[in-house]
Amino acid sequence: MIPRVMIVEDEEALTTLLKYNLEAEGYAVSTVFRGDEAEIRLRETVPDLLLLDWMLPGVSGIELCRRIRMRDETRALPIIMLTARGEETERVRGLATGADDYVVKPFSVPELMARIRAMLRRTKPETIAAILRSGDIELDRETHRVRRAGRELHLGPKEFDLLEFLMQSPGRVFSREQLLNSVWGRDVYVDERTVDVHVGRLRKAINRGRAKDPIRTVRGAGYALDEQYAP
Repeated sequence: MIPRVMIVEDEEALTTLLKYNLEAEGYAVSTVFRGDEAEIRLRETVPDLLLLDWMLPGVSGIELCRRIRMRDETRALPIIMLTARGEETERVRGLATGADDYVVKPFSVPELMARIRAMLRRTKPETIAAILRSGDIELDRETHRVRRAGRELHLGPKEFDLLEFLMQSPGRVFSREQLLNSVWGRDVYVDERTVDVHVGRLRKAINRGRAKDPIRTVRGAGYALDEQYAP
């Protein structure tokens, strides 16, 4: 079952970034740029989770959140509110109105993705796979363990995150910049060569003996987990 996420955000660049990262993780994503349009859309179909900006044209996010909680069909809809308002009183107001979580801009995309997974794991556990598999590699998101052919591998935190990201979209080539933004976050200023270093460490950890390397380097483009990979 593919988890459905609706983004209600009037910043086009941010909407594009969120949509890209969510789709890369396997979510079905719909986008709306106005609060009043989102209210109409929610009467037609209810997603599994809503990313809701506080300041919206038409109807504000905080008002839309209040209306969502008043309807039986959407009363239990998980809502993560996105806002530039970081004051404690505003966070309390957002949560009191009905938001389940509150993320202050600018935020780390990997952290937001983790919050989305955690919320769906609680509210829609059937939509989030705890274990990813590719060939003879098995990655357990809950225990943070990785095995290859039954043998446990020891990965650093970033190598784990990098492998998890690649396993979510086998065959898809990601540039170094895309991997930096998705795994390290857009607010972290590190050189693109950092990706090469961590890919090298990841390969060293998962490839032992004559094991086939599942990570494909695409010259001039980036890296991918080979969709044709087989043990």
